[in-house]
Amino acid sequence: MAQHKITVLDGHALNPGDLSYSVLEEFGSVRVFDRTSPEQVIERIGDSDIVFLNKVNITKEIISQCHNLKYIGVQATGYNVIDMKAAKEAGIVVTNIPAYSTNAVAQHVFSFILHFTNRVAEHSADVMAGGWTRASDFCYWLSPLTELDGKTIGIIGYGNIGSRVAKIAKAFGMNVVTANKSERATADGVKAVGVLGLSQCDFISLHCPLTAENAHFFNAGIIEQICNKNTILINTARGGLIDEKAVADALKSGILGGYAADVVEVEPMKKDNPLLTAPNCILTHHIAWAQKETRERCLSIAVDNLRSYINGKPKNMVYPA
Repeated sequence: MAQHKITVLDGHALNPGDLSYSVLEEFGSVRVFDRTSPEQVIERIGDSDIVFLNKVNITKEIISQCHNLKYIGVQATGYNVIDMKAAKEAGIVVTNIPAYSTNAVAQHVFSFILHFTNRVAEHSADVMAGGWTRASDFCYWLSPLTELDGKTIGIIGYGNIGSRVAKIAKAFGMNVVTANKSERATADGVKAVGVLGLSQCDFISLHCPLTAENAHFFNAGIIEQICNKNTILINTARGGLIDEKAVADALKSGILGGYAADVVEVEPMKKDNPLLTAPNCILTHHIAWAQKETRERCLSIAVDNLRSYINGKPKNMVYPA
């Protein structure tokens, strides 16, 4: 087998130290950088013919100056960081990792949902502060507790993750609807109600990709039409799907009951993000995919993608529409 020059540009995202990129050494020499700034990309790719990355942008300019580059392995499902038109014109194969994080992201959705229904952190904090030791009764609660059975969740984007969320919701006894018709939703017995039909939902969960057409689609107008003081909006998809200021304003005014997200429009988060001062807002820092088992699966698929490419049978390739 020919020896390849392999560079991992932002290895820390997938492997902060508990995995090993040594699995790539069967294909050639491997250099791993924890992080790479935009100014360092061209130099670090150098004469490498194979590059792995997660969130490093590969622009037309970078592709034009990296003449030996033949393969880009995106260690994620989304590949919007690659100029796909330039990659295709240069004959570069680009692969991604589809469906590796389905279970993990769906699990994270329900960690958000259960935060709002069971208030575990809030009540545990009160216990640890001595509240229970001072109580007159054997139990008390600081805020309303809610059963999920009989509640309705609306899913926008009924792909791998959306359908997994639906399955878990049904196990809790919830009713499930979706905004858009799909064969998968029909097969699962999930009714399509349209976006405006989501006004009957207690929870709305976003699971669609971010495109130029749907950027900021969850804006002030939509919030006013379909949300109320009891509606909980959940976003584990992409931050740009929502208008963050509109969501923050809706939380402050009580038009929206709660918002939970694992993503924001600009990551890492900016200090002036309006969600930081919004009430009933729960944020995590893009960790829904980060369970060790999930990352092990991602790396395994990335290696298999590369092996398949080298053997002349590439899979999980992505190209511009």
